[in-house]
Amino acid sequence: MRPTLSMEDYLKALYALEEAGQRGSTSALARRLGVAPASVTEMLKRLDAAGLVHYQPRRGASLTPKGRRVALQIIRKHRLLERFLHDVLGFSWDQVHLEAERLEHAVSDEFIRRLATWLGEPAYDPHGHPIPGPNLEPPQPRGVPLDHVPAGQRVRVVQVSDRDPAALRRLADLGLRPGQEVVVRKRTPFDGLLHLELLPQGEQVVLGPVLAHSVWVEENA
Repeated sequence: MRPTLSMEDYLKALYALEEAGQRGSTSALARRLGVAPASVTEMLKRLDAAGLVHYQPRRGASLTPKGRRVALQIIRKHRLLERFLHDVLGFSWDQVHLEAERLEHAVSDEFIRRLATWLGEPAYDPHGHPIPGPNLEPPQPRGVPLDHVPAGQRVRVVQVSDRDPAALRRLADLGLRPGQEVVVRKRTPFDGLLHLELLPQGEQVVLGPVLAHSVWVEENA
């Protein structure tokens, strides 16, 4: 049985939770997908019956190898479409996520194969998220949240969360895109504000803890 569009959305959401080290609980999936917990329960039962997840009531669900492969297929489609929309059609990085969500279920595997070849098999989407390759091997995790970085450390932005368009517009205004190098100059007590210096331009920016948590960085070699 070919997964339905809703099934694909659930599998992608469950993959994202597992990638973040979170349990695939009914409540977590309900929050991520914006649906009622009862709807999540029913869908998890269907996914379990299809062999796509292991589901245990009150303990949540985890992807089976088959379910993980389906999730990686839809993630590959989504991130390649984001790359195309951004690089070729000129959509801004805060617009491409929603557009790709609309398109990812409609395009065929052959379309994606040809698109990937035409784009040159890009490694990352516009937000820095790794694009699964044609063999659908799970991408390696990248970096740590910026709010985990101690004062005085020099790091490079590798990816940012794409879930909030307003946050993406704010990060773009601040110059915090993948590839940007920064130094955490200080962290203010109580409110957790991060005072950053952008390199090499030397611009000083201040980031709140919520926005800082959506930016992932790697320490420079």
